[in-house]
Amino acid sequence: MAKVKKDKKQDIFSMEVSPRTGAVMTAILAVLAVVFIFPILLVLMNSFKNKLYISDAPFSLPSSETFAGMSNYINGISKTGLIAAAGRSLFITVFSVIVIVLLTSMTAWWITRVRCKFSSALYYLFVFAMIVPFQMVMFTLSKVTDMLGLGNPVGIIFVYVGFGAGLSVFMFAGFIKAIPISLEEAALIDGCTPIQTFFKIVVPVLRPTMITVAILNAMWIWNDYLLPTLVLDSETPTIPMAVQYLRGGYGSIDMGAMMAMLVLAILPIIVFYLSCQKYIIKGVAAGAVKG
Repeated sequence: MAKVKKDKKQDIFSMEVSPRTGAVMTAILAVLAVVFIFPILLVLMNSFKNKLYISDAPFSLPSSETFAGMSNYINGISKTGLIAAAGRSLFITVFSVIVIVLLTSMTAWWITRVRCKFSSALYYLFVFAMIVPFQMVMFTLSKVTDMLGLGNPVGIIFVYVGFGAGLSVFMFAGFIKAIPISLEEAALIDGCTPIQTFFKIVVPVLRPTMITVAILNAMWIWNDYLLPTLVLDSETPTIPMAVQYLRGGYGSIDMGAMMAMLVLAILPIIVFYLSCQKYIIKGVAAGAVKG
């Protein structure tokens, strides 16, 4: 009976798609790709226009009359202090991701291997944290961070660890359930301590999920605007906060400089995503496995 089910499963995944169905799927995916890529291309195109022409002809290509060269980029960097903000965002993103990946993987391993009421309650608490809207806790969060002195680039790392722990623990726990416990038992018999077992046995197996968790959290933290605005002061802005400095009084916006700064803000994370995208589906699929 098990063999029949296995054969049926193999037949399902080995079915060939008809040329007509393949053409329809390709056309749909091509349209979706254009829909998602077009806003990025629109921002890139307008970043090279004079700010006076962006509102009048936002969809036209830069011409000899509207082309502004690199002046928008130079003007935007000088107004926003983007280089310092980029360094600050990089520091917060890198260390937040490192701490999230390390602590949540160890937590998920403990929750999965130690079966008790406390570990089960802790797991569901992390899952519940995934569905709580940020708007529900942002005012309390702002008050608590002020009381604890976390309103700085180092303190906000601990805040990001708290908000990133839910999804990360959920993904790690799903993957660890599929790891044979016999591997860890063999390591313990050979004299490994629990810490050595985790770093020498579990971590190498967890690498795909770790990379996926790191990518997802890095994209979120780098692009986050609301949390740094609530926690950090105006003297230590991240990139999303620095871009907002181009908004003047009475609703005036230097659109040329803002478009240029948006390009510089999204360029690093796009490059990072494209270089690591092959690990995302692999890691998400692995984390969804039930043991």
